[in-house]
Amino acid sequence: MSKAKQPNTKARNLPSSHGSRANITPGKRWAFRLAACVVLPAGFLILLELVLRLAAVGYSTNFFLNKRVNGQEVLVENDRFGLRFFPPELARSPSPLVMEKEKPKNTCRIFVLGESAALGDPEPAYGFGRYLEVLLRDRFPHQQFEVICTAITAINSHAILPIARECARHDGDIWVVYMGNNEFVGPFGPGTVFGPQVPPLSVIRLSLALKTTRLGQLLSRLGSKSSRSKNWGGMKMFLDSQVPPEDPRKQRVYDHFRANLEDILAAARHAGARVVLSTIAVNLKDCPPFASQHSASMTADERANWQKLFDLGLQDQKSNRLETAVSNYQAAAQIDSSFAELQFRWAECLLASTNADEPRKHFELARDYDTLPFRTDGHLNAIIRETAARHPSDAIRLVDSAALLAASNSSHIVGKEVLYEHVHLNFEGNYQLARATAEAVSGLLPNEARSDAQADWDSFDRCSQQLVLTPWDRRRVYESLVHRLSEPPFIDQLNHTAQLQSMAQEVAGARLQQTQQALSQARTLYQQRTEAEPHDLYLRAGFAKLEEDAGNLPGAMAQWKALRDRIPFTAGPHYYLGKVLARMGKSQDAVQELDLALAIRPDLPEALSEKGRLLAKLNRSEEGLKLLEKAAQLEPGNARICVDRAEVLASMGRRGEAQSQLQLAVQLQPGFWEAHYLLGVELAVDEQVSSAAEQFLETVRLNPGYALGHLNLGIALAKLNRINDAASQFQETLRLDPNNRKAAEYLEALRRGEKQKR
Repeated sequence: MSKAKQPNTKARNLPSSHGSRANITPGKRWAFRLAACVVLPAGFLILLELVLRLAAVGYSTNFFLNKRVNGQEVLVENDRFGLRFFPPELARSPSPLVMEKEKPKNTCRIFVLGESAALGDPEPAYGFGRYLEVLLRDRFPHQQFEVICTAITAINSHAILPIARECARHDGDIWVVYMGNNEFVGPFGPGTVFGPQVPPLSVIRLSLALKTTRLGQLLSRLGSKSSRSKNWGGMKMFLDSQVPPEDPRKQRVYDHFRANLEDILAAARHAGARVVLSTIAVNLKDCPPFASQHSASMTADERANWQKLFDLGLQDQKSNRLETAVSNYQAAAQIDSSFAELQFRWAECLLASTNADEPRKHFELARDYDTLPFRTDGHLNAIIRETAARHPSDAIRLVDSAALLAASNSSHIVGKEVLYEHVHLNFEGNYQLARATAEAVSGLLPNEARSDAQADWDSFDRCSQQLVLTPWDRRRVYESLVHRLSEPPFIDQLNHTAQLQSMAQEVAGARLQQTQQALSQARTLYQQRTEAEPHDLYLRAGFAKLEEDAGNLPGAMAQWKALRDRIPFTAGPHYYLGKVLARMGKSQDAVQELDLALAIRPDLPEALSEKGRLLAKLNRSEEGLKLLEKAAQLEPGNARICVDRAEVLASMGRRGEAQSQLQLAVQLQPGFWEAHYLLGVELAVDEQVSSAAEQFLETVRLNPGYALGHLNLGIALAKLNRINDAASQFQETLRLDPNNRKAAEYLEALRRGEKQKR
């Protein structure tokens, strides 16, 4: 018998490739494909994100950061918060704040949201949030209040929304929203210099969401290096980014603002917070438009006819023929009414001859047609009013600041009575806004908090005393405004000379009040208030600045040290303490503090510049000059840095370069009296006496109380043989500084010379 053939069990046990594919369902096949296309790349990105975080690449995008200060858990500002919205060279930071992580019992926590006007620029120590806290505290003595200002310069609603969402996690009872000035020029606006202009809202929010990841930040940083942004230069940065009145992108701005505002209110509602929503008061009466443009549809003939009528109106207005001027302006408007300057001049004529309603309409049009739109326009304020009206009054209270602050003058049009320049409230304006806001806040407080309320609100003087507003503080604020108004776009405004003179008068008036008696009173008041409020950062800084101004450097050092110990994680106190230590001759200690400031903020131009000057005095001039050059690269428009470089260059014998730096300084900031003075000194050393005299003359015009300016002007005039003028300057020097021996010697020499001639 033949053997039966054995089956090939090995072959039978091998799987068939065809059979295996048949066993994979279509669903599984798509799952494998999805894993290959999505899950694996997502996993890789997550892993990369973790690696970047472990390597400390990037920054936290939170507004608040957790810190432990003196054994207490607190929340502080994140000075890198602005990097999400600005290029690194232009990023703005919040002001220093310290807030208890857990809200204290029986405390009403109030968050203030907004931009520089809400912050209290140019001096946040006297912002409306500060006045608000004093008003509430004194009116309701048994209720604790904590006002936290989250406002930042140059931001807008796109940045305020994430701040609001973060505030929602920190037990705020009431939110005060005062925003709208930067919608056109802030991040994502049509006139911004900070990045993309008016992309769709979905694109904006997606880009901001991506920047919350370290990978997104890395990609953004690499992109910014390939197209490096210009450095911060204030409002003059926007001169080439004008927004014409008919620009179609304006509607998208309004849509974005409305959506962001609604989302801010939704965040408050979900957090159980009530909201005080305010319209924005801007300067209509005393702030001419920054720039004007004609309609793009005008023909050459129409433009010529318009110009002829406008010029006739100007002539009539200057000659006080106001009715004829109005007639010519009206005729020009029939050709093109969107030229902002036309509307402003028309309003001026009407204001001089009629009631407020008609001129107000044209002042408002001048604001709305301004092609450098730094002010909240009528449409944005209308959105604020409409939004408030759509919500129940027990959750949202509207403060119509634009209308309320208009009552501060007889014309009932908002102007210089409450504003420094275009949008920033002066001391009285901040108080008035705070008073109106306090009324609204009181209506949102529980009944038990209001049961023991005092009869009335504190006066402006009483609140200012609590905040320690002294002549020294007023002078500093107005000096900073003189510098601001000495730069574009203010220098191009119709009333620039009058504005500058007004600010200079305020400076002079404050100086006259800086008597020894006033100094003693100010010092006592600061002492009392810092003892009563030891954790008030602004009071401590104000006390330090007062002692510096008074020449009490040990006292200033003590105050800056106290502030540094309270917020050691903030660069500012280290920098200011370093400056004082340098003035005291404690160079090594000064360098140490400046190094600490630069460890926190390596890109802080002021600290780089101060350390550069200090190193030069320590005979390390080359090293110091490198730091000054780095500071100048970070802020090429900073005239102070130019002056610091000039001083170091002069000490190195490089006088020609020093002179060039001083000339650049006065070009960048014509109102910088110290730059004019030092340039005069350099020119005098170079025997350019006539040019030196011009610089000294400008010095005493800008700072009439500077004795050395008068002395050197007198010397230069004497060399130019202008004896009587020179004698007047020496006399003024002695009036300001009776012990100035040089002035007395020169004056006596002039008198002897006159006698010999006789």
